[in-house]
Amino acid sequence: MKPTLLLLAAGMGSRYGGLKQLDGLGPSGETIMDYSIYDALRAGFGKLVFVIRKDFEEDFKKKIISKYEGHIPCEMVFQELDNLPEGFTCPEGRTKPWGTNHAVMMGASAIHEPFAVINCDDYYGRDSFQVMGRFLSELPEGTKNRYSMVGFRVGNTLSESGTVSRGVCSTNANHMLTSVVERTKIQRIDGEVKYLDENEQWVAVPDTTPVSMNFWGFTPDYFEYSEAYFKTFLSNPKNMENLKSEFFIPLMVDKLINDGTATVEVLDTTSRWFGVTYPEDRPPVVAKFKELVDAGVYPDHLF
Repeated sequence: MKPTLLLLAAGMGSRYGGLKQLDGLGPSGETIMDYSIYDALRAGFGKLVFVIRKDFEEDFKKKIISKYEGHIPCEMVFQELDNLPEGFTCPEGRTKPWGTNHAVMMGASAIHEPFAVINCDDYYGRDSFQVMGRFLSELPEGTKNRYSMVGFRVGNTLSESGTVSRGVCSTNANHMLTSVVERTKIQRIDGEVKYLDENEQWVAVPDTTPVSMNFWGFTPDYFEYSEAYFKTFLSNPKNMENLKSEFFIPLMVDKLINDGTATVEVLDTTSRWFGVTYPEDRPPVVAKFKELVDAGVYPDHLF
């Protein structure tokens, strides 16, 4: 069975402003998402599932889904604040989504095969889809608890316009993930890559440190683990009182690794990440896509 691609498109892009998932950056108005889907199709993915907000469903259908019809099956699922396990209610005053792993959980009803998860506003590169597609396609039928992640070098994933959020990873000699910690502020300072830790101190790391760009590979059992642990997350008063607390994918993955429940193979890639985190990032990204098209990596029109 061909793997499915789950695309996280529910965020508004608070730092960038507006629906950056719908921003045309390619020479013919292509979105970053268009390039990801083009690469995924060629890597053997067989279905797309989009996680979006219900309030821009029609706009999304018209501008996005319509392009892919006839190329690959598409479904939409919706991330809403009140989509919580039985017995829990959304705290009054909360407007922030519950985070990336909550978004992944929305795909449970639509996905019954190995699947990859990506952000819609990140360009991952063709090789990253090839290595992930190969890993998922080669899993024996019925496989559980064998996951993967495309690892990028942190020095190749920064924005010149401000801090970025990355899952900083540690691996063992077998390229298995041993820990992943979400660092919400990473940037280059005085020539060194540094992240802000829990004590508000800047900590330097090598440029080659592997980081998660939220390009994960899972099997459907991941949904069950997420549902159970999300209840634990919501049962913590700190997470309910903090109206900006988020249930991140690295939080879930780190628990499964530490429990010995699952393994996560870190897949090496020659791809270089880029994306639009801030408005100032847009012109260089537009220029990079033009270079890729001019070099023949992509056609003038993708779909």
